[in-house]
Amino acid sequence: MVDLTTNCAGIRSPNPFWLASAPPANSGGQVQRAFDAGWGGAVWKTLGVPIQNVSSRFGGVTIRGVQGAGFNNIELITDRSLETNFKEIYDTKKKYPKHAVIVSLMVETREEWKDIIKRSVDAGADGLELNFGCPHGMCERGMGSAVGQEPRVNQEITSWAVEYSTVPVLVKLTPNVHDIVPHGLAARRGGAHGVSLINTIKSIIGVDIDRFVPEPRVAGLSTNGGYCGAAVKPIALHMVAQLARSKDFGIPISGIGGVSTWRDAVEFILLGSTSVQVCTEVMLRGYRIVEDMIDGLEEYMRTHNFSTIDEMVGKAVPAYSEWGDLDLNYETIAKIDPQKCIGCHLCVTACQDGAHQCIHPQDSPMALDLFQKGLAKKPNGGSHARVPIVDESECVGCNLCQIVCPVSGCIDMVKVENGFQASTWNEHVKQGKALRPKKGAH
Repeated sequence: MVDLTTNCAGIRSPNPFWLASAPPANSGGQVQRAFDAGWGGAVWKTLGVPIQNVSSRFGGVTIRGVQGAGFNNIELITDRSLETNFKEIYDTKKKYPKHAVIVSLMVETREEWKDIIKRSVDAGADGLELNFGCPHGMCERGMGSAVGQEPRVNQEITSWAVEYSTVPVLVKLTPNVHDIVPHGLAARRGGAHGVSLINTIKSIIGVDIDRFVPEPRVAGLSTNGGYCGAAVKPIALHMVAQLARSKDFGIPISGIGGVSTWRDAVEFILLGSTSVQVCTEVMLRGYRIVEDMIDGLEEYMRTHNFSTIDEMVGKAVPAYSEWGDLDLNYETIAKIDPQKCIGCHLCVTACQDGAHQCIHPQDSPMALDLFQKGLAKKPNGGSHARVPIVDESECVGCNLCQIVCPVSGCIDMVKVENGFQASTWNEHVKQGKALRPKKGAH
């Protein structure tokens, strides 16, 4: 029996899946429908002095037919009155006492922070999230990423919030920095109970090549916005892992950025997140995606013998290393299963044009030469003539072929026993440890 109950920085929820502070968490009616669908928590769309938004405000990237693989917005914080928001927060928390309601906040002065924090706590907030990440509109007014990019300011405002709040405080960090660690440490020094990251990435989503205007268009003009969606997950995972492995950090993380499936959530948890927040995928697919996320996470935990979320948190962090500590004598080569190969030759093209020219068609001069020299054999066992041949003496194990192959399990990267003991670059430089001969250096 697995238990999905989550305690992220003192904020408890029935599962680790939270709505991120964004349009899906804009109102009480929405958040309540999300809770009915199965979401464990919600970070309310950022409260502050209500603003006026533009029209239009969203843009998307279509990659090989997948719409919204990358997403961009130039929307700001709430455009509804604080009174309306606080009433709906109160009603929602009263109706769903076991679900986490976190209120995202963004104001300017110390007095404004004191006032809005008190009102949020009085409305029933289980926790606060300080929005130090918005990369457009609000940063020009001295808020959002303008705070998140300055560790000293981050620390000071965080300390105000912790002083005034009686509930846990999370700091939402901006990815628009060179190194996330100093900014996470600033939040920690300010007394934050945890952090959430990443917020959106400063970006231009595209250009209307007929009107000569970037997207999204607003009366013939546009501006940079915040990039999010599935495409940003690798950036988010990196920043989460950077903080999780920092010995000086040591506070909980709520992971955000490209979570679209239960697998994505598992990756964030294994790299140190205690909860995960989702925005773009909900905007594209709706609240019910959480059903598959919950089912998938439960099954993963059962098959990997995890009973609680806490047992999973950070499990992969010890394996996140610096390049200089990787074993340069570890060697793999590509092996193609002739029974699974469909002869598409995508691996041939990728290897020839983008890698190390070691995969060849059977009837090519290179393959015929390999056969003649006894360095390769024609596939047998009923396989067809379009199964490519791997020149194992030149294969460097880059795994580009495996990435482009459309057939699961057709190409494996197989370890080679080369007789060399493990040696990292750092060990080679400092201790003179031997490195295996290079391959693929034509």
